[in-house]
Amino acid sequence: MQATEGVVLPGEQAPVIVNIDRWRAGLPPDAWPDNLPTSGEIWRRDVFAVADAYRAGSASARQLLTAVLVWGYGPIGYGPWRATRSLAADPEGKRLAYALEEASDEDALRTAYRRLSDPNHARLPWLGPGLFTKVLYFVGYRRGVGGVQPLILDRVVASHLPAEAGVSRRNAWSTEEWLAYLRWAAGQAQARGMEPDAVEMAVVHDR
Repeated sequence: MQATEGVVLPGEQAPVIVNIDRWRAGLPPDAWPDNLPTSGEIWRRDVFAVADAYRAGSASARQLLTAVLVWGYGPIGYGPWRATRSLAADPEGKRLAYALEEASDEDALRTAYRRLSDPNHARLPWLGPGLFTKVLYFVGYRRGVGGVQPLILDRVVASHLPAEAGVSRRNAWSTEEWLAYLRWAAGQAQARGMEPDAVEMAVVHDR
């Protein structure tokens, strides 16, 4: 993925605002990423920076998960409580790292999604598809290359998608529904000359 440091991504309208002190107080010290902004204004670029560090070996899987959950939960009051329980179920980050071994091409994304959905593999408490697709997005997105890319699929996204995207309105989506959505977004991105994640953001904001 190309670096996004200092760049507001096309389609991103505002940062997520969080109480950093409250989050830090509630989470294990080893799981806190070194480079999250202390201001509490978290843009996608900030989470991508932690994902870049994870791939480079300078951030742990637990730090990556924390960055995604801080951004994903945002100011929701139960966010730190749920994040702590997700982290506690994977104290060394091995389950998450195992899932993220596969996050590149479409077949690899299918494997990663299935691993994160399966309690016998890498499923963590309070980490359903609406959150773990955020993890897959940040760790696996390759900017500037087009094609099928991992994207976020949560209830907000699903509620705005057209029927042709292949996603139902349930809370739990199958692996194939997620992949159908990724293919649809890739086609939209190619037709409109934009990034697949810009398609996701445009869908959410009814554009």
